[in-house]
Amino acid sequence: MSDILNTSPLGVVRRFEAAGFRAWPATSVHYDGTWVIRITEGHSAKRLNSVNPLDPGDSRDLPERIARADAHFAQSGRQLVFRMSPLAGKALASHLDSDGWDSYSESLVMMMPLTDASMAGAIDHIPLKDVGRFVKSVAQVHDASNGRRDGLADIIAAIRPEAGLFALEPEDVPVATCICVHDGDLAGLFEVATSPVARGKGNGRRIVLSALKWARMRGAKVAWLQVEAANEVAIKLYKSLGFTEAYRYHYRKPAGRP
Repeated sequence: MSDILNTSPLGVVRRFEAAGFRAWPATSVHYDGTWVIRITEGHSAKRLNSVNPLDPGDSRDLPERIARADAHFAQSGRQLVFRMSPLAGKALASHLDSDGWDSYSESLVMMMPLTDASMAGAIDHIPLKDVGRFVKSVAQVHDASNGRRDGLADIIAAIRPEAGLFALEPEDVPVATCICVHDGDLAGLFEVATSPVARGKGNGRRIVLSALKWARMRGAKVAWLQVEAANEVAIKLYKSLGFTEAYRYHYRKPAGRP
């Protein structure tokens, strides 16, 4: 079994944060101490456009470093955002509190051991090789713009671990999509979505289990994912599959900024 199940709480966070950076790479990455400044042209996702502190003890020169991060974002025409996992630490959180920063968009990171029991009912599903076809399916499921499609294709092309692209397409109509990134003993799930007209029919469960079975056959031992705390339907599904909460993160931005 994966050693992530027997490590400290912060050790779990570090493993999943590192896996997340590899699985969902930003186009521009800068470091300021242990802060990772991630900016991605062509994609608006906050986790791809945020400052990610990785050491609770790294609290030196906060005003100066925040100003430098703000400059990086301004150069790319974006607003400064901090992604606050448990690795951000209390000192930074207190500093942002004192300056009146807004908090928003809390998310859960969930995990599940991949066992025979957890894979019960999983159906073999061959991932797509055609990135363009997959991105088109995602756009149809999400009713997304061409801009989002272009940005997603770039992200998929930049993923370094092995990525499986899954789409349920009965009668050639996409109803659910999922990306599963196999990274050593971890399997990360991204872009899990079901078309509004196809919900409540088990499509989300089918595509997640099929993706995880694919990763387990390649050596993955633990599955993980990120889901917004407000998405009660998705959280209920993941809990029914055996996922449990590992930790939470949220975003912060200067007060008054969009």
